[in-house]
Amino acid sequence: MTTGRFDEALNMNCTNLPERRHRAATPSNGFTLMELLIVIAIILILMLMAIPTIGSLRKSAHRTSAINSLQTVNKAEVQYSSDYPASGFACSLSQLGGDPNAGAPNPNGAQILSGDITSGYKAGYVFTITCKNKITVNGQDRATSYVVTAVPQTVGKTGDSGFCSDESGVIKYDPAGGSNCTQLLQ
Repeated sequence: MTTGRFDEALNMNCTNLPERRHRAATPSNGFTLMELLIVIAIILILMLMAIPTIGSLRKSAHRTSAINSLQTVNKAEVQYSSDYPASGFACSLSQLGGDPNAGAPNPNGAQILSGDITSGYKAGYVFTITCKNKITVNGQDRATSYVVTAVPQTVGKTGDSGFCSDESGVIKYDPAGGSNCTQLLQ
């Protein structure tokens, strides 16, 4: 009789054996700590590879914005000298700007340029206009030439090159990031 019970218990355990093995081989729901650490390490490596690329893309965008802004200032200077021939060219960005709510345009606020450029700072670059030559006609100073410059706020971070233009409309650059522009922009 005792052997009967033993055989019965043995048969019961053997018949449930495949079911028990199946439950043990079933993967658990979720990730192990090791899997999570590997995924995080891969993401960190990809981010470290992407950070320099993002910085160079930002500098490239700043460069393009500076060049486009110089072209815009040149066009505004041509319009200003046409609208106010007695003044010649504007000698400051504020002369090309102005608030439309302050009244009609005038030589001190022509309302030609938008505020983002006339503030002197745009996309990591500092913009300035200086008059090179002035003549006096009927007691009024008339600017006959100008130079507009765009230099990076922080050389190497916001931009690498400085840019300059004058009444000719030709844009030159300084690879050192200053305003000593000697090389033609291609």
